Amino acid sequence: MTDPLSMKFAALADPTRRAMLARLALGELTLADLARPLQMTVPAVAKHLAVLERAGFVTRSQPIKSIARPAKLQASEFAEVTDWIEKCRVHWEGSFDRLAAYLETPEAQASKDA
Repeated sequence: MTDPLSMKFAALADPTRRAMLARLALGELTLADLARPLQMTVPAVAKHLAVLERAGFVTRSQPIKSIARPAKLQASEFAEVTDWIEKCRVHWEGSFDRLAAYLETPEAQASKDA
């Protein structure tokens, strides 16, 4: 999957990754810090973190020990997702408004009564 928006939605599809993002919103954390409340092994958390990194939601600094490299949330990366959702919301709200208006027309009422 190479489409950036699809990668972001795929990353957000997993509840464990969403929990990790929520914790990272409070500040930088190491793999061990992320793993502790999730009751997961560090390697399992590392795999989830790699998905978040590929999607652009997280970056990590570069100390020598990879387990000690803190992860940092890149909040700006959520803009593409929220922009897409907002466009869909506007479209569907308009569609539902048009449907509601149609259902109030005499034609719709007549077909309902038939």
